[in-house]
Amino acid sequence: MAINVYSTNVTLDNLSRHDMLAWVNDTLSASFTKIEELCSGAAYCQFMDMLFPGSVQLKRVKFRTNLEHEYIQNFKILQGAFKKMSVDKIVPIDRLVKGRFQDNFEFLQWFKKFFDTNYQMNEYDPVGARSGEGMGAAGAAARAGPVKKPSAAVPPRNATTTNRLFRPASNSNMSNRVPSTRPAAPAASQRDRGDHKIDELTRQVNLIHL
Repeated sequence: MAINVYSTNVTLDNLSRHDMLAWVNDTLSASFTKIEELCSGAAYCQFMDMLFPGSVQLKRVKFRTNLEHEYIQNFKILQGAFKKMSVDKIVPIDRLVKGRFQDNFEFLQWFKKFFDTNYQMNEYDPVGARSGEGMGAAGAAARAGPVKKPSAAVPPRNATTTNRLFRPASNSNMSNRVPSTRPAAPAASQRDRGDHKIDELTRQVNLIHL
């Protein structure tokens, strides 16, 4: 049976919100980022499983949820574990599930004293006990993985080559590539001179025979 704790007076033993959150995360291998996230009740259910093995059916606990009715169900599981272990504390479910800081911080302060009073230093694997489920907002982000930035558009490496190969030729280039019709004129003149020479030779041969 559990040892009940009734006093929650402020003492030097009380930790700050940051220290309390670090204690929860370290003990349960969780990733809560603020006290208000404990409003799901899942952390307390696992604490009870750690303190009193068999007092909670962890398979019924919703570790990854944002739904208030599932918060309520988790706290009802916690309240059932309290009853089973003869814990007198009444869980203020209606206030806790609203996610207000003060209500959740006060309950966490009480639970820390209750935990320290009843903890037997038993060996416990919190992640394995909840079948690898993440717990806490930061844990959800980690499980999803880092968001990849969209890669910048990279121009084709041979874009410059492609443009150079298929760029239309300029007029100046075309004038160099297409042969002009002017060289044809000298060829015609040469033919005329050749024909004229043949005619002259023919005329001279005819005169000899005369």
